[in-house]
Amino acid sequence: MTERKTIYKWFFVWDFDKEEQWLNEMALAGWVLDSVGWCRYTFCACEPGEYTVRLEMHGYDPQYVDFMSDSGAEYVGRVLQWLYFRKKAADGPFDIFSDIDSRVAHLGRVGTLLTVLSMTNLLIGVMNAVCGNRIGIVNLLLASMLTYGLGRIHEKAQALKRDRQLFE
Repeated sequence: MTERKTIYKWFFVWDFDKEEQWLNEMALAGWVLDSVGWCRYTFCACEPGEYTVRLEMHGYDPQYVDFMSDSGAEYVGRVLQWLYFRKKAADGPFDIFSDIDSRVAHLGRVGTLLTVLSMTNLLIGVMNAVCGNRIGIVNLLLASMLTYGLGRIHEKAQALKRDRQLFE
């Protein structure tokens, strides 16, 4: 029986790159992602560095999962719109995004989600404040936090666009 362990950890949506880095550090330490849930990561023992793990905000699409499988990537699971894949390192490099434009498009999808959530919380917060309901402060704080995350995503996209200009 394969040794397993579960770790509960929180990442903000705009820190998906840190989440992916952590998952790959775990794989380098001999623990590859085996299943995923809300703030829950289950790992199984593997040879250190045997796998590379990638994640993407894409939404579940069986044809896309089949496409990734055809490229040698194994679907691990999903949390809401986030898909998690792993691939044996011996099978070669594993990168979901083929170029800067696909990375920028991915950041655009993340930014759209953050914009919708931020605006929704702002609207609810303002409506609650107008009605004299103090709970609206929670929504206003969430809107502020999500707007901060949107700024972080925007900075990442701008940095990629600057890089693209350097290589053109």
